[in-house]
Amino acid sequence: MAKIIARYFTLVLLCAGLLQVPSHLFAQGSYQVPGPELVALVDGARTPSVNLSPDRQTLLIMDLPALPSIAELAQPELRLAGMRINPDTNGPSRPGTISGLTLRDLATSNDRPVSGLPADARITNVNWSADSQHIAFLLNTDDALELWVVDTSAASARRLTERRVNDTYYSDAYIWARDSQSLLVKVVPAGRGDAPARVAVPTGPTIQQNIGAATPARTYQDLLSDSHDEALFDYYFTAQLMEIALDGSERPVGEPAVFRTISLSPDGNYLLVSLTQRPYSYSVPGYRFPELIQVWDTTGNAVRTIADLPLADQVPIAFSATTEGPRSLTWRNDAPATLFWVEALDGGDPTVDVPMRDRIFSLPAPFTAEPMTHLDLEYRYSGLQWSEDGYALVSEFWRDTRHSRTWKLNPDNPADALDIVFDLSTEDRYNDPGSPDMRRSAFGTWVLNTQEDGDVLLMRGIGATPEGNRPFLSRFNMSTGETTELWRSQSPHYERISALLNNEGTQLLTVREAVDTQPNYFQRDLQNDQVQQLTYFEHPTPQLRNVHKEFIQYQRADGVQLSATLYLPPGYEPENDGPLPVLVWAYPREFRSADAAGQVADSPYRFAAMSYWGPHFALTQGFAVVENATMPVVGEGDEEPNDTFVEQLVLSAEAVIDELAARGVGDPERVAIGGHSYGAFMTANLLAHSDLFRAGIARSGAFNRTLTPFGFQAEPRNFWEASDLYYSMSPFMHADKIRDPILFIHGAEDNNSGTFPMQSERMYAAVSGLGGTARLVMLPEESHGYRARESVLHMLWEQAEWINQYVRGLEGFRPDQE
Repeated sequence: MAKIIARYFTLVLLCAGLLQVPSHLFAQGSYQVPGPELVALVDGARTPSVNLSPDRQTLLIMDLPALPSIAELAQPELRLAGMRINPDTNGPSRPGTISGLTLRDLATSNDRPVSGLPADARITNVNWSADSQHIAFLLNTDDALELWVVDTSAASARRLTERRVNDTYYSDAYIWARDSQSLLVKVVPAGRGDAPARVAVPTGPTIQQNIGAATPARTYQDLLSDSHDEALFDYYFTAQLMEIALDGSERPVGEPAVFRTISLSPDGNYLLVSLTQRPYSYSVPGYRFPELIQVWDTTGNAVRTIADLPLADQVPIAFSATTEGPRSLTWRNDAPATLFWVEALDGGDPTVDVPMRDRIFSLPAPFTAEPMTHLDLEYRYSGLQWSEDGYALVSEFWRDTRHSRTWKLNPDNPADALDIVFDLSTEDRYNDPGSPDMRRSAFGTWVLNTQEDGDVLLMRGIGATPEGNRPFLSRFNMSTGETTELWRSQSPHYERISALLNNEGTQLLTVREAVDTQPNYFQRDLQNDQVQQLTYFEHPTPQLRNVHKEFIQYQRADGVQLSATLYLPPGYEPENDGPLPVLVWAYPREFRSADAAGQVADSPYRFAAMSYWGPHFALTQGFAVVENATMPVVGEGDEEPNDTFVEQLVLSAEAVIDELAARGVGDPERVAIGGHSYGAFMTANLLAHSDLFRAGIARSGAFNRTLTPFGFQAEPRNFWEASDLYYSMSPFMHADKIRDPILFIHGAEDNNSGTFPMQSERMYAAVSGLGGTARLVMLPEESHGYRARESVLHMLWEQAEWINQYVRGLEGFRPDQE
């Protein structure tokens, strides 16, 4: 290990000094615009989003705007405690927005555009009231988040209050009251004053200290760094909770605080609040700061403190690790006001050898009794679903074995015998029974949609099969274990259930598509076997309507089954045009069994959607494109998947290239590999450890795993436990072997854990300093995903130029552009 660490620091020093390239190669460039065929890929129509009303009578169709400009992304931004906020609005710095709202009546198919919205509306946080009579949303302006409501009968919108909403915590900016006549809203406190100014002259050093306690942490970005950051956090994240009625009347609830979450009891008489407390930390994000969890009455008086949790900076890094003390607090959805929660029995440490891991507790109103113990779990608690038939389904999961179990629990009598409902591997897609359908309770909360006095669950799922995914609806009898299929998607369509339109499951709202048909919403009547189309969204990229799409399956040398989606350019004929240059796009995933790794995870009938984000741009350049080429990394028994990570990557890459060559559509001498994030990590590894590819595209990746020493992706071991592995898996350590051209693209403000911009900068410095062919493109104002129109267009220009220069060659098929 000492030798490896020494080699690592030697390489870091080289990259910091000796491997510096001439400064003129780092010149600031201007944004480039690719050809019109790629501009059309970016500016094509965006399919609207749809939201069904609680009474299941109305569709809310939400229009999505074009990509924002770089000027919009360059708005003010503060980075505090792992969150990025806009100090002018007191909300997220770069939210995805909606530009228009339309109400569609399911019975008549009549559309009613919502009036009263300002021009160029930027809408977020859209929520129906429980009675379906109103819709609330936040309107994002340049200096505020405004609370608006839509009267659905009039299809008109209005601003409800002049107060500015506080959505800095990205959750529960407001919630509807149970009677749908008012909302509980987090607002900017009145008279807050100006933001704290930074003192020009420091008053002392910033100090962190640890005395013997293990405080492992992932590589978080945007943490607090000094007392001024702490003051800013208090200033921007403190909110006043207000009840605001639809008639405009207002009353404060409690005192201003840093609210993390708020939720109403089913009867509407109590609030469960989570408050962030001091002391803050410079090592972990805000969601791990000390937390006070209380039950309040609706005036804001504390009824009972459920937990006063310390700073969570000593949570083990291992998967299935968790915090000590009460967690996952939730209301019992079938009762007026009863709390349920879970506490770890192993200190939250999965390495501790104990027979049971978690214990479930409950406490009913008026919250004066001692909590009731319900159930001890052998695995880690993973969810709770309520039924109005006198039971709940409790799920547990163990990450290392991918084992999941679901139990039937009587919440009113913990002494009743437990029944196991599901016992399965989460990797085994073919035997996945689906998820229980949910419906609204008498309180307006979500409960299990059951039949036959609660014995039968309505289940829906993706329906994975060896022939591809075929979504389904079924009845599952918990007493007999029998499953009765009610409906399943049929070729040549891919159809999935969006919602049930009645509790019986005979009326479905589905989304249906085919390879050449844009997804649209349909109403399906199972009793009368009738289907009615509800929406007619247009093809977003008509210029690529005639792309050939095919789901392919093949095998790698060790017998693991693989699959991918193959695209061929419009007008291409293999017999006349010969093999094409190829772009393979992939993302590795870890598995505990080869059988699970080989299961099909897609459908041959999905729409041939062309996205600027994926590899489809290469079709316009005359390339064959392979999307979602499976790159499984399998570790069975005592072996971890990453023990043979590189070897398995190469086997998978060889298999897909051989398959394309055998089909006569891909030229094995002209293949590029590309990917984003972990796919970029894969790309650099394949270029370092094989001669299969002529070039690579690595976007927003991490390349030096010693810079993520407490784990990455699904790797459970830290650097000090598996230093050889961290070294061997890091393409940075093998930069001298990368002789094929590699394009690095990275958001200059990437805040994703592990993929700091430095990762691409150091990797580029290593490859170029060692004489390799490389290009580094840092996109200003962009994070892990790129959002500005200028950035996306420039990304496409870079990628097209790269593959044309280093892979395509001068001769060969070029598609006609419509």
